[in-house]
Amino acid sequence: MPTVEANGLRIYYEVHGQGFPLVMIMGLGANLDWWPPRIVERLSRRYRLLLFDNRGAGRTDKPGGRYSIRLMADDTAALMEAVGIRRAHVLGVSMGGMIAQELALNHPERVERLVLACTTCGGIRSVPPAPRALAWLSARNVPPEVFRERQLKLLFPDEFAARHRQEIEEYWRRAGRWPTPADAYRRQLAAILRFNSYGRLPRIQAPTLVMTGDRDILVPPKNSEILASRIPGARLEVFPGGGHGFIAQFPERFCRVVEEFLG
Repeated sequence: MPTVEANGLRIYYEVHGQGFPLVMIMGLGANLDWWPPRIVERLSRRYRLLLFDNRGAGRTDKPGGRYSIRLMADDTAALMEAVGIRRAHVLGVSMGGMIAQELALNHPERVERLVLACTTCGGIRSVPPAPRALAWLSARNVPPEVFRERQLKLLFPDEFAARHRQEIEEYWRRAGRWPTPADAYRRQLAAILRFNSYGRLPRIQAPTLVMTGDRDILVPPKNSEILASRIPGARLEVFPGGGHGFIAQFPERFCRVVEEFLG
């Protein structure tokens, strides 16, 4: 398995395709198999994709102690260095979008263009999820089938989930081969809840695309409006009907918008 020592831990990663590098950063508790295959296949025709499991997830080490979004951004920068990528486009979804913000702020020399999807600046200026959504996100001491049903409602509008249930189940079976332990999941979640980039967003130098689904109940779309208004020159793209998992709902449109922005 391709692993490399970076920032004091063994990080599992995969490289797909050729071209200018595109680093893709996943969200809370998710391993790299959560990237929809259609997105990986299409973007790898044009870019050299670097996919990896964050600290605590998948096949990457799961050390104890306090996690932070800044620490995971440092992990990403160290991984890029270890695999010989000096500079890349960076795409982050959800928690991965927070990591991408920190990477752009603290390692600006690494980031050519920035794509932030279904993410937030955190802190008191952000718009939190509904209390029920946050409670569901935090609860791991429930039977697996209950957790999956809750995740389904957090990620997708009901009508999409009903029409694509078999496809979603297959997606979960593939990604579920490498589950994130509950303690590592809680460390990542705690890092998310402490994160706050609001006051630093005007310092982001990279050209930035912000994307959201207008039916996201986990990271309400107003958060993307805040990001786009605070990052100089940022562009906002809204996906009507899209939930938190809008990249899986609309993979072709998502890829087209990303490709048009990155060039």
